[in-house]
Amino acid sequence: MTTYGGRRSQAERDAITVEIGYALCSAAFAAAVSFGAVAGPAFAFDLSAGARGTLVAAGATAAAVLFVARVVSVLVRFGQSRAAVGGAAQPSQPGRTSPDS
Repeated sequence: MTTYGGRRSQAERDAITVEIGYALCSAAFAAAVSFGAVAGPAFAFDLSAGARGTLVAAGATAAAVLFVARVVSVLVRFGQSRAAVGGAAQPSQPGRTSPDS
């Protein structure tokens, strides 16, 4: 559990490390597939240099955007799931009670 001092347990640090690794690996795979799908025809067919360059640039752009989007979405989803689990355990303002109590 996270303490009020902000220190994380070993289990929490391990979970974060695993999630970052998963985010990076899945993003790299998705980016590679995206690049291959967009730029693949440039290498598979006899295209002009301009068309080949355009497809490779579009594939690289799509791969970069997809990589960043995948990493961000995985890490945000992980942060939200941690907040939902850990958020109920601690009040947002320690020592305060709700007006209804």
